[in-house]
Amino acid sequence: MFGMIKNSIFGNTEETDYKLLSSETKDGVSYEVRRYDGAKYASVSSEGRTFDQVTGELVRKLLVYIGGSNDQGGAMGTTAPVIITVYPRDDGVMSRRLVVSLRIPTNYQVSPPVPIDSAIRIEDRPGMTVYSLQFGGFAGETEYRAEASRLTKTLGETAPFQRKQYFCCTYDPPMKPYGRRNEVWFLQEEP
Repeated sequence: MFGMIKNSIFGNTEETDYKLLSSETKDGVSYEVRRYDGAKYASVSSEGRTFDQVTGELVRKLLVYIGGSNDQGGAMGTTAPVIITVYPRDDGVMSRRLVVSLRIPTNYQVSPPVPIDSAIRIEDRPGMTVYSLQFGGFAGETEYRAEASRLTKTLGETAPFQRKQYFCCTYDPPMKPYGRRNEVWFLQEEP
C-alpha cells in the first residue's frame, strides 16, 4: 500500500504518447483525431455495479499493482491516462459492465511484472485511432455521458466510429482539486 501512495504522489507520471492527426472545431466544439501505438495494458473488469460505484475500487487495484504488488515487488511508476471502457445501451445509459486499464510504463513494456491480484490481467492492445474530446472538473458517469453525447452530436451520424463502446479517460489523481483533465475517446473504425 505504501508503494502505491509513494508511486502516485512522488513518482513522475508517464503520459501515453500519440500522433495528432488533426485538430478540429465544429459548432463550437473542439476535438482531436489521434493515433496511439499498440502497447501492453494492465486491466481489471467489473459487471453488475454502476460506473460511479466501482471505478475508484478498480483504479486502486491497478495503482496497487504498479505500486509494487507484483512478482518483482517494485513500483513501476505511474502512467496516464486511466482508461475506462464503457458499453452504452441504445438509450445512452452505461451498462453495468466496464473495464479499467492503465498502460504499462515504457520500461516494463517488454516484460511486465505479473500482478499478485489475479483479477488484473495484462493485455497486448493494438494501435488505435480515436476522436478525443477534452473537458475539466471531477468526472463521473453523468459528466462522461454528457461529453460523449456532445461528441456524438458534433461528429454526426455518418462519422466512422464504434458506437458499442467508448473510453472515459482521466489524467489526474483524485486529490488534484483544480485544472483537471478528462477526455472521452471514440474508437475510429478502420477502413
